[in-house]
Amino acid sequence: MSRPAVFLDRDGVVNEDVGYLESLAQLALFPWTIDSIRGLNRAGLPVVIVTNQSGVARGRFTEAFVVETGAAIRTALAAGGARLDAYYYCPHFAGGAVAEYARACDCRKPAPGLIERAARDLDLDPTRSFVVGDKASDVALARAVGARAIFVGTRCDVAADATVDNLAAAASWILMRA
Repeated sequence: MSRPAVFLDRDGVVNEDVGYLESLAQLALFPWTIDSIRGLNRAGLPVVIVTNQSGVARGRFTEAFVVETGAAIRTALAAGGARLDAYYYCPHFAGGAVAEYARACDCRKPAPGLIERAARDLDLDPTRSFVVGDKASDVALARAVGARAIFVGTRCDVAADATVDNLAAAASWILMRA
């Protein structure tokens, strides 16, 4: 039987949003990130990052850098006893400058492609899952796959199931309902 999971946006939820993260020196996990993810891990919930990375299509950084950033996040989490079950990203943007990535796709949030891929790869049930993000596209992604939406921030034009201050509050909300 497929399992529920927690799908996390990266920038603004797991780490500080610096606009375009173009150097590992800019990567700063929030102080609550490791504890929050470790709590979700201990509850038996797979934790998956799903992130739009249009900077690849825009020519700001490479796809290899996005992978390197994911590895750095995994290393930091592991040092604190937490783990990611997977890391999925969309490098596409229709208006991009790099021809290989300048296209519409089914993986750019709010399209469901990243979660659908994770569901197939990890035997997950999106309809029993949670999406945590800081943009309306994250809430729309949750709606697209039938998951519960947790918005991190103060204002969202799309109705979420919960609006919280940060990942720690989102993890608490999830753990009370999982």
